[in-house]
Amino acid sequence: MQGRTSVPQTSLLLNRLHSTTAAEQEELNDSTASNKDHHAVVSTFDLFSIGVGPSSSHTVGPMRAAKIFITDLREHKVLDKVASLRVDLFGSLALTGVGHGTPEAILMGVEGESPDKVETSTIRSRVKDIETNKSIRLDGTHRITFDYEKDMVFNFFKTLPQHPNGLRFCAYDKDTNLIATNEYFSIGGGFVVNAETQLDHGENVYYKQINEKDAVVAERREQDVAVVSLPFRNSEELLAVCKRENMTIAQVVFENELKWSTPEAIREKLLRIWNTMDDSIRNGVMASPDEYLPGSLRVRRRAPRLYNKLLKGLYGGPLNTANGGYNASHISTGKENEHALPQPVVNASSAPDNSNTQYPLALSFLPKKPKKKFVLPALDYLSVYAIAVNEENACGGRVVTAPTNGAAGTIPSVLKYYLEFISDNPERDVMEFLLTTSAIGMLFKRGASISAAEMGCQGEVGVACSMAAAGFTAVMGGSVDQVENAAEIGMEHNLGLTCDPIGGLVQVPCIERNALAAVKAIAAAQLALNGEGDHRVSLDQVIETMRQTGVDMMSKYKETSQGGLAVNVPLC
Repeated sequence: MQGRTSVPQTSLLLNRLHSTTAAEQEELNDSTASNKDHHAVVSTFDLFSIGVGPSSSHTVGPMRAAKIFITDLREHKVLDKVASLRVDLFGSLALTGVGHGTPEAILMGVEGESPDKVETSTIRSRVKDIETNKSIRLDGTHRITFDYEKDMVFNFFKTLPQHPNGLRFCAYDKDTNLIATNEYFSIGGGFVVNAETQLDHGENVYYKQINEKDAVVAERREQDVAVVSLPFRNSEELLAVCKRENMTIAQVVFENELKWSTPEAIREKLLRIWNTMDDSIRNGVMASPDEYLPGSLRVRRRAPRLYNKLLKGLYGGPLNTANGGYNASHISTGKENEHALPQPVVNASSAPDNSNTQYPLALSFLPKKPKKKFVLPALDYLSVYAIAVNEENACGGRVVTAPTNGAAGTIPSVLKYYLEFISDNPERDVMEFLLTTSAIGMLFKRGASISAAEMGCQGEVGVACSMAAAGFTAVMGGSVDQVENAAEIGMEHNLGLTCDPIGGLVQVPCIERNALAAVKAIAAAQLALNGEGDHRVSLDQVIETMRQTGVDMMSKYKETSQGGLAVNVPLC
């Protein structure tokens, strides 16, 4: 911003943020090398987190980053000194941020909101008030001047070297002297890492740890420094641990999760994650069929109409009018539900009449067929569930990052189908499914990335497909080798998937892509379950292939809306 000045010490601090010396680059390289020896284990509840749509990297992450920055200011007792604030967005956050709701998320974070607790129905009105009044309340208490047009800066042609999803906060006092600044990087799935927060008196603030003595710098891809019971770095080590301890993948993850939570807390949090997923499906299918998704594409919701057809039996599904037409799969945290839901009945189609003898002869030999009912209940239910979640996500509703918001529909869809038509112990199966899928997500997060800005859509929907395939195989009673095989198949056939959202909106092709990924996950699981677990390509090999593919992929295909469908489909 023009006219802003700062004390000499702060100027030096800003220069450090804008440039990287050879020594610092060497240190960064050493840090990256050391990460290779770090285990892959993170908390399941970091991987699966409750947030708001439409994007985990462009909405959830930036909201968290803003809240972290404001919290830092408050903890260091400089919040009341702030008179103005500037926010810079870089790379993919700048290019597709408007369509992904990034500015709105940042403003909510600045006001002290968090993704899992913000009231989604009030976001639009609150943002409008901020823009109209040209002011904002830091942490919900301290009101300052904020001109959205000037203080929210989109750097379309600049990218910070650490990651494509970068943003910078600068807080100034009444004399426009810089008080504090920080750069954050939203690395996918709602995860945020940051550089040191630079204050004018030289102290440093780190992400995740407010206590300075225990502060830990969260480097890119580095997991929380934790001593877990059963560490693993890749799928080969994970399988070795399972076989050595005679445990399933879910049991290994549960044992490691005890580092952070009690058994009862783990159970309750897993069920809360699933209940939120189920709510997002319900909200999606019970919405008005005439409602349009936000943005310039004018995409109408499809899930409500598709679900109504299922209820009417047009797809061979059961008619269920209870609960307002939605068959909820909520699981009480106080009492276990062990009743399985019935398998839908499939009705056979009648054969068409081929007695036509018209001229030309082609009309007689190849007559037009009457429309048939294509009855594949699994495909129908999987598709509508996935579409429902992603339409809810596109509207800025509450969803679970699984492992990202753009891929939020795949895992809930597969789990919902399993619970409704196969499960005989829903509570146990939810825990088994989610813990298994989280282990696979950890492997991708460590070995490659779950950020579309780095990997393209293979890093989001591809990873979700792989996770869902593994989870479904596990609850179907597959061996750990079959689970690994299913995860490998799920990703192998998503390699090279680009991220090219039209108009920068998480709608086309994102919504349908989740439905296809759910179907593909079931197919991958079936292939694995029908085998013995032995296969030519390992999960570790496909993860490394995915990483290399993402590195080689042109940036215009990595969540920038500068290539692919985004430039070949006109918006008018």
